[in-house]
Amino acid sequence: MSDPTTLENPADPTPGLWRRMACWFYEGMLLFGVVFIAGYLFGTLTQTRNAMDNRAALQVFLFVALSAYFVIFWTRGQTLAMKTWHIRVVDAQGVLISRRRALLRYALSWVWVLPPLALAWAAALPAGAQVLVFLLWVTAWAGSSGLAPQRQFWHDILAGTRLVHYKPPEPAAKGLSS
Repeated sequence: MSDPTTLENPADPTPGLWRRMACWFYEGMLLFGVVFIAGYLFGTLTQTRNAMDNRAALQVFLFVALSAYFVIFWTRGQTLAMKTWHIRVVDAQGVLISRRRALLRYALSWVWVLPPLALAWAAALPAGAQVLVFLLWVTAWAGSSGLAPQRQFWHDILAGTRLVHYKPPEPAAKGLSS
């Protein structure tokens, strides 16, 4: 029996950009629920009545809740969105990543949102312009993966991780006789 932490073929191909971005978009929809539940839990535990009260503490709490979500799932290979799109995160040897590497990948993955947020804040952009800047940045960042080795995202390269195609083997049928 093979080790479940190792891919059968460490040279599995990188999923296409469209599939990775579909997974990214689906992950964003799932994160809405994670943030909603974590925010509700924070509000309940702190008895916060106004959304502006404890704002910094809420942001830290959400940052930690999201890091826990990703670290837990990435160390097992996949989030729900990644399972849906048959994508798995592994290290350079094709092995499931450690908690430390997952945490590094989480920190580096903020490059998807921090640059456009910083620009929008610094330039005091109106909401429509903020959305445009965000979409342009995401498009440029995702597209730049075409220049990277194995077409991986740059934050994956820096974290020593990679996204690979992964579809678990079909379970063997029980009780079938010829």
